[in-house]
Amino acid sequence: MRTHLPPVLRHHLTALRMLLVFTVITGIAYPLLVTGISQAGLSHQANGSLLKTNGTPVASSLIGQNFSLPKRNPQDETEALRPDPKWFQPRPSAGGYDPTVSGASNLGPNNADLIRTVKERRAAVAAFDGVRPESVPADAVTASGSGLDPAISPAYAYEQVNRVAKARHLAPTEVRRLVARHVQGRVLGFLGQERVNVLALNHDLTRLT
Repeated sequence: MRTHLPPVLRHHLTALRMLLVFTVITGIAYPLLVTGISQAGLSHQANGSLLKTNGTPVASSLIGQNFSLPKRNPQDETEALRPDPKWFQPRPSAGGYDPTVSGASNLGPNNADLIRTVKERRAAVAAFDGVRPESVPADAVTASGSGLDPAISPAYAYEQVNRVAKARHLAPTEVRRLVARHVQGRVLGFLGQERVNVLALNHDLTRLT
């Protein structure tokens, strides 16, 4: 004799079965399918777009970082970072390229503090790269919206060629050709601007030397 369950209990059992079915589909099957497809066709991107040296991951090409000289006093947390002339430098970062504090400065273009900072950065970049202040590109003195952007303009990359070549005792033409190989075009041919990934450029620079 078949036992008829109360309607409330039947509804709960139906809901439980649906919960188990969708848990298997969305919690196990779907993640495994997406992971398998990404690893098969886009493994480099799926694993973080890592740059490797001798098989060891050293950085992600998606997140910028500083290329600085060691601190004179490692215990002094207030000591400003000094850019290393042997490396191509990224654009400024409001968060110091710390991925846990991504974000911009929130200062508007007419903010007096920002205007003063930009002037100071322009003078510092011009002196560091040995160029005239008026030739310093805008991205060399302004931070990106995320503060983690690994890309700079081709103009800023080419501006740094002579300084990097001199510091590494390389021919400027050789370093310039390396930069040219790293210039990426606009997305889909019309979105955004041409750019150079500083992480990838510096990674290949080590191979050049």
